[in-house]
Amino acid sequence: METPKGFFAGACHCGIRSEQSKDDVAILYSDTVCQVGAVYTKNRVKADPLLLDKEVLKNHEAQAIIVNSGNANACAPNGMINAKKEQAAAASLLNLPANQVLVASTGVIGVELPIDRIEKNIQSIKFEKNIELAAKAIMTTDTREKIVSLKTKIQGKEISLLGICKGSGMIHPNMGTMLAFILTDCTIEGNLLQKVLLENTTKTFNRVSVDGDTSTNDMCIVMANGQADNPMIADEGEDLNTFKKALHQVMEQLAIKIAKDGEGASRLITCTVKQASSEQQAEILAKSVVSSSLLKAAMFGHDANWGRILCAMGYSGAEFDPTLVDVVFSSSEGKIEVCLNGKGIEFSEEKATQILSQDEVFIFINLHSGDEQCTCWGCDLTYDYVKINGDYRS
Repeated sequence: METPKGFFAGACHCGIRSEQSKDDVAILYSDTVCQVGAVYTKNRVKADPLLLDKEVLKNHEAQAIIVNSGNANACAPNGMINAKKEQAAAASLLNLPANQVLVASTGVIGVELPIDRIEKNIQSIKFEKNIELAAKAIMTTDTREKIVSLKTKIQGKEISLLGICKGSGMIHPNMGTMLAFILTDCTIEGNLLQKVLLENTTKTFNRVSVDGDTSTNDMCIVMANGQADNPMIADEGEDLNTFKKALHQVMEQLAIKIAKDGEGASRLITCTVKQASSEQQAEILAKSVVSSSLLKAAMFGHDANWGRILCAMGYSGAEFDPTLVDVVFSSSEGKIEVCLNGKGIEFSEEKATQILSQDEVFIFINLHSGDEQCTCWGCDLTYDYVKINGDYRS
């Protein structure tokens, strides 16, 4: 999949986790300086690469990102020293100032980054317009690469956006263990880019939950190099709204890919709360449902145990009238109502099992109390999740 104008990508194998042979370092860069927006994990424990990026991006400018998988460089000996060495190695390779390079890491926490392997092996990277090798290199427990592309027009100029991300476990609203990088050739002012990124994050990545854990390394970075030659977006208005909508579509599709590829997951769960009194109320309730371990386990077992939905809603902290709640399960096999006015109703268990056995399951919750709604995404909780995380370091 071709990158937007002026962007290039490459990857290589550095042996960060010696027992693996996959590419584990990727570099994304633009041949001109970019305006950059970034959001980070709300975990109080933050990895050194993330802290370094915050310093670099005080002026919203950068030109490249180096990403390694297999080692988080978080809570690790010489963490900041190694993050700066990784930054310097990429800068030297690209002939850029070090303060134009961002660093991202993902993997095991508390282990020193084998920076010498990165410094030595990134010399072999060959840069192309193709993003797929980079998307694979940033994976850890992901089972597939996650790429989304989109084109739109602003004042007659075609704008391209291309996003990649990794994330499978330690995923929960407030960012999950996810790294997301979005490249665009749009011409947009850095503060506005930051603003629309923050607004879209709350309605995309922060509406995903796999297992309730929020990592130390999470970040989403958007780089805009302006090579589409559209008039500079420097104010609120139609042009900004067009870009914001396109960015939202890319981020939402990436978020859904993360939920669908949750560690050990066998199905995607999409929960929509509708006819709420406010979007905030709907969001709190939908998040609580997709975050419920009991509900996730029921979905793994194809069990229409709708009581776990009302239970999760009840402890969410949101105010609502339980006596007005309706619940419907749906999938490609049809739909079935299981709860009406907060009470159980007769339904076919056989039909419900058939519906819940599909790869994508939808939960529709009607509050009958307003006109607002919100959708959040999660996945089921399986035996494989425990297997993956029981021996993650080995």
